[in-house]
Amino acid sequence: MVMVESKGNQDLNDPVSGRNWSLCRMPFWQQGASSHRQNQSHNQSQAQQEGTSGSDNSSAIPTVSAVARALLPSKRRLRLDPDSKLYFPYEPGKQVSSAVRILNISRSNVAFKFQTTAPKSCFMRPPSGMLAPGESLIATVFKFVEPPEQPEKQHDKKSKDKFKIVSLKVKDGVEYDIELFEECKELVAVEQILRVVYLDPERPTPELEKLKKQLAEAEAAVEARKKPPEDTAPRVVGEGLVIDEWKERRERYLAQQQQIEGADSI
Repeated sequence: MVMVESKGNQDLNDPVSGRNWSLCRMPFWQQGASSHRQNQSHNQSQAQQEGTSGSDNSSAIPTVSAVARALLPSKRRLRLDPDSKLYFPYEPGKQVSSAVRILNISRSNVAFKFQTTAPKSCFMRPPSGMLAPGESLIATVFKFVEPPEQPEKQHDKKSKDKFKIVSLKVKDGVEYDIELFEECKELVAVEQILRVVYLDPERPTPELEKLKKQLAEAEAAVEARKKPPEDTAPRVVGEGLVIDEWKERRERYLAQQQQIEGADSI
């Protein structure tokens, strides 16, 4: 009995296998409850961590409205014709002209300004200005065409020069000044970037004919602005005396008659 009992104790604490069973250390129902509480607390802590990370991610993710505002293009204030290109006759070594019509399609005053990648060889007339709602003008663009480095490449009519037109909404009663674009630069919008396209002046095309008409219209508008405005109101001299052409002729006639009568009396 003693030998069996000691053998049983040896099996319970087997130093070779390294197992220490401790059968009576904790009842099985307490072990189950303890493991359940551990799993429950682990799940709660994991849920809290996921909630915290989710809230952090939600604050970092932009809202739908912010994404929509970033993706939607800004509303156009001006309409350009041509809308994406500036046509120039290809004449190497000469200054050539192009034109673009600018129309204000918004409900407020809009200031515009030209920008170019080649300011040394290009200039605009007018370079900037302001248009009332529904008002339009034709802007003329002048450009010097650089001759090709190799004369045999005369057919190469490509140009890397570009023009950009920016706009700015101006409140009623505010006078236009070029400094407005710097003072309100966060409100300045890019209307369009125009690419330079050369045309063969000896080859008639619809683009070339349209360009000639626009240039002629722009030149006529410039000449019209140079003329002084016609004064259609009657001239007022002295204290409200109104003199028209008929009265001037009558007074001259009476003066001539007086001179004749004086000569006859002498």
